Amino acid sequence: MPIATELSGVVAEHVAAVNAFDLDRIVATFAPDAYVNDNRREIWGTEAIRAFMAKEFVGDHVTMEVREVLDHNGDIIVRARYDGTYDKTHLPDELVMTSYFGVCDDKITSLTVIFNQPSPY
Repeated sequence: MPIATELSGVVAEHVAAVNAFDLDRIVATFAPDAYVNDNRREIWGTEAIRAFMAKEFVGDHVTMEVREVLDHNGDIIVRARYDGTYDKTHLPDELVMTSYFGVCDDKITSLTVIFNQPSPY
């Protein structure tokens, strides 16, 4: 599976908008019926996504430093170093999380963000 570090399309726009703390740009990357699953919480639709992003991304000045990008049968998997002013209690010094993007018609239809642990397999 080829691994890259360059993003394109709506996922690139999403990461750029997050890093610019631009709430309107972030929300514009999502389809109206999109969902986000973050820390085992489901956030459905752009109104809820807007509230979530306003508080937990823009409000906490979250940035994403992309480390790896994989295209797996059309799903875009992004491993990135996350930083910001959020509570870092019990988190590693360098927090690398994986974002799984579902995309259709150049809009994000689903986004799942997971702090993965190494697998023994």
